[in-house]
Formats: sequence, C-alpha cells, structure tokens
Amino acid sequence: MLLDLTQPLVPGMQVYPGDPQFRCTPVTADGVTVTELHLGTHTGTHVDAPAHVIPGGAGVADLDLELFRGRAVVMDGPEPPALRPGDVLVVHTGWSRYFGTPRYLDHPVVDPAVARAMLAAGVRALAVDTLSPDPRDSLAVHEIVLGAGGVIVENLRGVERLRGRDAILTFHPLALQGDGSPVRAVAELA
Repeated sequence: MLLDLTQPLVPGMQVYPGDPQFRCTPVTADGVTVTELHLGTHTGTHVDAPAHVIPGGAGVADLDLELFRGRAVVMDGPEPPALRPGDVLVVHTGWSRYFGTPRYLDHPVVDPAVARAMLAAGVRALAVDTLSPDPRDSLAVHEIVLGAGGVIVENLRGVERLRGRDAILTFHPLALQGDGSPVRAVAELA
C-alpha cells in the first residue's frame, strides 16, 4: 500500500514568508495544453539540498539518489528512536493540520542535538511535518544536516499514518542544479 505524504500544489497555497507564490496557468497552443508554472524550489513538500545554506554545497541534481529513499523511522517525542544507516528520520509533530493557516508559521522545531545524534547513527535524511526543523531566527539544524551532505524534507502531511508501521519513504526531487526541489513524498507500507 502506498501513502501520499505530499502537500498538494495549488494556487494561493502557503509558502515560507518571502518565497515566490505558487501559480499555474494553462496555456493552449496548436490544440494541446501546457501548464506554465511559477514556484520557488521550496514550495509545498520539498527537499533542501546542501546548497540551500552551505556555500559551495551540492545542489539537488548532484546528490546520490540513495539519499531520497529509506526506511521511515517516526519520532514522536524529544528523543530520537533507534536509527541505522540509510534510514529517514521522520519527525511527527502533527503540525501539518495547520498548513495554510497563520498558525503554521509558529511550528515546533527540532533540537540540534537530535540532528547530531541522527548523523552519528549514519542517517543523512531528516523529514518534518512543519515549515522547517528550525525556528525562523536560526538555521542550526539545516547547517548540521546539510553541512554533513544530508537532506531535509519539509511540509510533509499525514505522518501519523506511519506510526508503528514498516514503511519505505521516497521523496524524489526534480534533477535541478539548485538548492531544493518540490517532491512527491510517498511511503510504501510493508
């Protein structure tokens, strides 16, 4: 069974303050329709590459595809669960229920110690159901994870459906040279 953990891309959707607003416009020419898109690389459910905050860091297209897939290990409390290399640490806060509201901006954050413990366990992918793992005045978790060549997935939804389940999470980005990319985050239940 597959579970879609992606926030749908719709015009007027909530984006990080200051990021480009999402727009899509159908254009018809010669009897076919093509949709013109306007969006930032961090729109909706997306992945952050090291280039997002690390000068000279790798862009999305330069990263090993193995980073975008792994066993989903859900963290519901302040302490990280048992992790092994190749896992994806999925922080469940339940905050996705506020997506699209002003309250979503005042999200829970991840303690930088969790990011360090994750990396020490050989895990290089962090996924959150919030706008960011960091408060708006800090990039500590971003710097730790992305500085180690890892990735961060933001704006997941429905993470509670993974609790107590064996699942593989995939979140493949577009092959952009840039700092991030929207993804389709899908969990495959065993």
